[in-house]
Amino acid sequence: MRIEKEHKEFYTIDLNQGWETPPGYPDGIKQQILSGFLDEKNKCGYRTRHLRFEPGVYTTAPFVHDYWEEVYLVSGDLIVGNDKNGNGGIKFGPGTYACRPPGTVHGPFKSETGCLLLEMHIYDSTV
Repeated sequence: MRIEKEHKEFYTIDLNQGWETPPGYPDGIKQQILSGFLDEKNKCGYRTRHLRFEPGVYTTAPFVHDYWEEVYLVSGDLIVGNDKNGNGGIKFGPGTYACRPPGTVHGPFKSETGCLLLEMHIYDSTV
């Protein structure tokens, strides 16, 4: 199944609306879908989203998924590789980027000051 990307011209993103906690994420981490739809059940599609961490929020276990992921840290700090109590890890700042193939184990994640990420997710069958 191929999902076509929608055509969107430049427009202002309202960073105060449209946020929701993704399934399985802790409170304090919210996503804002910018375009697309990722169908994890049928393993197709793409999604571009903002992901926002409130200050002090962290995840407790690594993530792994079966789609490509690109992540750009727009603002704030992101700590990668903390333990289940939120301690340790490596701190990154704005302007840092990751590109992960399907099956890559990554995280857990924490932000001390809060952060805003731009993420793109895509299944191989849609490229």
